[in-house]
Amino acid sequence: MLQAPERLFRSTIVVAADLEKVFAFFCDAHNLEKITPESLRFRIIEQTTSTIEEGTEFEYALNIHGMPVRWRSRIVDWKPNEQFVDIQLKGPYKRWHHTHTFEKVENGTRVTDVVRYQLRGGKIADFLVGWWVKRDVAKIFAYREQYIASFFI
Repeated sequence: MLQAPERLFRSTIVVAADLEKVFAFFCDAHNLEKITPESLRFRIIEQTTSTIEEGTEFEYALNIHGMPVRWRSRIVDWKPNEQFVDIQLKGPYKRWHHTHTFEKVENGTRVTDVVRYQLRGGKIADFLVGWWVKRDVAKIFAYREQYIASFFI
């Protein structure tokens, strides 16, 4: 079976708040529940450390189009007030690598998300549902941007 191609999603928002305040918001894993659309019924089941740091693992439960899914991720890079990277250890994707970058700018803080993902099921699955997954990822991040923008008013 030929592998599905790696896909890239990028999202950037400038938030009118201090870098430290914005990064602190992302340091609270329960805020991930807030910035995820309610339709996904996303919740954190386990966090392996009391504070987020390199090596912290999370287990989540969510629903994707009504189907229950378990997802386990690990923080593989942690640079406070600068960036962190999480990868999927177990979940719906063959590969999920999410870089969160925070940069102080004149109007506040620029938050950039870069997600590299690959679907399971090879090129056939990518051909059949890749467009759908791409749309879903974009919707999730649009919701996230909207929530973050309204939170930091």
